[in-house]
Amino acid sequence: MLSFVVAKRLVAGMCQAAWRPAVTGLVSCRGYRGDSPDDTRGDLIEMPLPPWEERPGEPADIKKKRLLYESRKRGMLENCILLSLFAKRYLNTMSEKQLLQYDRLINEPSNDWDIYYWATEAQPTPDVYQGEVMDMLKEFTKNRDHEQRLDAPSLEYLEKESQ
Repeated sequence: MLSFVVAKRLVAGMCQAAWRPAVTGLVSCRGYRGDSPDDTRGDLIEMPLPPWEERPGEPADIKKKRLLYESRKRGMLENCILLSLFAKRYLNTMSEKQLLQYDRLINEPSNDWDIYYWATEAQPTPDVYQGEVMDMLKEFTKNRDHEQRLDAPSLEYLEKESQ
């Protein structure tokens, strides 16, 4: 019984210390970017991305598989869902020109939020990404059929197509 009381006091003391970081100095915290007017962003690390390069000799079937993978593995869940469902519907019917546009669209911008904002038409699409594929993506994003889009599609449909 005594050890329970001691453990309870110890845990309560640690929790209280976590709520008082400025007083005790035990817990360091940082607010969200922009919360502090004197934030110098000295702790912000920007990692440069390699520039997008066209792969002129890549076979179409390999390109489609790569683009499918890259559509599913994004930096944010919204784009994982949106782009993987878009790829499931359109990737196998795209021409070589459309595949190139799609490749550039999903791989050249360094910020996934930009792609999302362009697709949802929250921000204007830069001319370099505007084209047939972007128009298809914008139309797909409107979800006129009111499909349930809560998760990326399973990959079982690939097995059915290969049979």
